[in-house]
Amino acid sequence: PLGLASSHRKPVRMKTFPMFLQMAGRRVVIIGGGEQAAQKTRLILKTEAMVEIWAPTLDPELSGLAAQGRITHLTGPITPDTFSDTALVFIASGCPGIDMALHTLAKAGGATVNVVDQPQLCDAITPSIVDRDPVVVAIGTEGTAPVLARQIKTKLEEALEPRLGDLAALAGRMRSAAAARLAPRARRDLWRWVFNDSPRRMFTSGAEREAAKLIKTTIETGEFGATKGGSVSLVGAGPGAKDLITLRGVQRLQEADVIYYDRLLDPEILELARRDAQRIYVGKAPGCHSWPQEKITQTLVAAAKRGQRVVRLKCGDPGVFARSTEETAALKASGIPFDIVPGITAVCAAAASVGQSLTDRGSIDTLVLTTGHRQDGYAVPDPIKDIKPGSCVALYMAVGAAPQIVEHLETCHPGVPFGVQIVAKAQRKGEIVLNCHLSDLAQTLVVHDISGEAMIFVRWSYSARTSDTSSTRALATV
Repeated sequence: PLGLASSHRKPVRMKTFPMFLQMAGRRVVIIGGGEQAAQKTRLILKTEAMVEIWAPTLDPELSGLAAQGRITHLTGPITPDTFSDTALVFIASGCPGIDMALHTLAKAGGATVNVVDQPQLCDAITPSIVDRDPVVVAIGTEGTAPVLARQIKTKLEEALEPRLGDLAALAGRMRSAAAARLAPRARRDLWRWVFNDSPRRMFTSGAEREAAKLIKTTIETGEFGATKGGSVSLVGAGPGAKDLITLRGVQRLQEADVIYYDRLLDPEILELARRDAQRIYVGKAPGCHSWPQEKITQTLVAAAKRGQRVVRLKCGDPGVFARSTEETAALKASGIPFDIVPGITAVCAAAASVGQSLTDRGSIDTLVLTTGHRQDGYAVPDPIKDIKPGSCVALYMAVGAAPQIVEHLETCHPGVPFGVQIVAKAQRKGEIVLNCHLSDLAQTLVVHDISGEAMIFVRWSYSARTSDTSSTRALATV
């Protein structure tokens, strides 16, 4: 057999939807007077809700809160009306049977209910929370892995400085002043500077007053360390999967006013961008360009001259067979500031899919990246013509040149047992990983309907010996 395609991943859909509820002045009813009810009470008292505890008796902690007037203690009969007009209801009587009966009454009253330790009765699930008020991070696992949620919470607690919420609150108080004095683009640059530059560092070090004064002065003068004109970032999206773009690439997407993007088969990668960023598909595919390169280049320049922050989102790495030189040359000629954000190129993604290193001490010590698709059409690239033992040649856009490559190698190096691997749609849905004998390369591509989106590896290791072409062809599927 020539090999088989890897299995398709089924789309994953959330069973719960994360959302923040307005709580100020709204009723939250908690049924129960013990430790479970106290836990929920501590959580809700972080909000501005009105908390009612319904229970015959209260434990000492809840009794103290009632005495302070922070909660209301009620002992009357519980009916569906008890639960009407509530933001949330927590049921924690401590008895599963009673909890189930109370759940029925609460639903009859139209409430959104959380029954402690009975997820099948919960409309709402309490997340793990990282609190930097007004910055709040909620972590949920749909009840499947609370230990994991706590681990994530711990990492976020370490990552987010304790005074971050105070800085966010200060920014909130200054938003109206910024809106009155600064244009929308300038406001985005301002807040980017506040949370990425001097003000945040000053807040973290304890210089809150100095940071506040600096922000106020900056709003008054409009002068800060942000780019006033437009700029362009050439961002490598990696092989296309959402989780294989770099953190710097994500940051550029979140800062962009407009994004020009290639064929990204995982559309979720664009969800990383700012919601109001304009997204423009430029549709570059081998041999079929929706936009010619010259038009793309001119558009990048024009957008930056309008003062926009532009992202040119490219598959793989911008510096590897991505025609970035034409774009950067035009940006330099126009005096437009730009940066290049590297990405995981297809050769690295494909090698990871195969589970094999691109080099191997004592076997492969030369790695060559080349393409089988030149400006004038498909051809055998020079690195294949000059291939020597100890080499791995990684071929981009070489499917159309496969018959010529096979003919050349079999003519010039008869009997050499080249290692040949094909990886189509590396690290994406529908990925195909195949090993084949050199003479079967063209047929394998046809049988599996592999066209442009594939990496082809040709390896000639030091340990490979010339073999009898009549020997058994050992083919493996990864």
